[in-house]
Amino acid sequence: MKRNIIPLILCAVAMLFASCKEQPVPEFIDDKPEKNIAMENLLTRRSVRQYTAEVPPMEVIEEICKAGTYAPTGMNRQSPIIIAVTNKELRDSLSRMNARVMGNDSIDPFYGAPVVLVVLADKNVHTYLEDGSLVMGNLMNAAHAKGLGSCWIHRAREVFETEEGKQILKDLGIEGDYVGVGNCILGYTDGEYPEAKPRKENWVYWVK
Repeated sequence: MKRNIIPLILCAVAMLFASCKEQPVPEFIDDKPEKNIAMENLLTRRSVRQYTAEVPPMEVIEEICKAGTYAPTGMNRQSPIIIAVTNKELRDSLSRMNARVMGNDSIDPFYGAPVVLVVLADKNVHTYLEDGSLVMGNLMNAAHAKGLGSCWIHRAREVFETEEGKQILKDLGIEGDYVGVGNCILGYTDGEYPEAKPRKENWVYWVK
């Protein structure tokens, strides 16, 4: 009886190994371990300051916004919100308001980018600034991963402290004590992609 069981066990083990080998590799596993895609994206992202007027597909913009919503926040309180502006009229109004803060109405602080993702955060959450900054980082890295240029444009705080800025929030039905953190401009790069500047010395201080 024992002699008959041993071949059956060996056969079962062989079938198990065969089935394991036939399992497909999950798509999210990089089959090239020498090249980490996430690290490559982080190291090659640049701030872009020249754009075409072409608006990226809405589904791409939605994916980038989704990446922003997955940024870490203090105690997971998710204090930020994103206003995704593809409407040219509002985009141009935000540009004029931003330029007004700079004291120069003759320029476009958004460098011609057709999309502006405005990040604001609830100032009643003590980590609001850090939370909003992490969202901005996710948005820019996600834009690069999707083949788009991006850049952090400041003065969102000043713009949404104005009566005009507050009215925009009111018109959108946004209530609460929100503070502007940054404007993430998006679009297709017009011209050569920027080269990386040399890294400064003493970026990292090691304590081993």
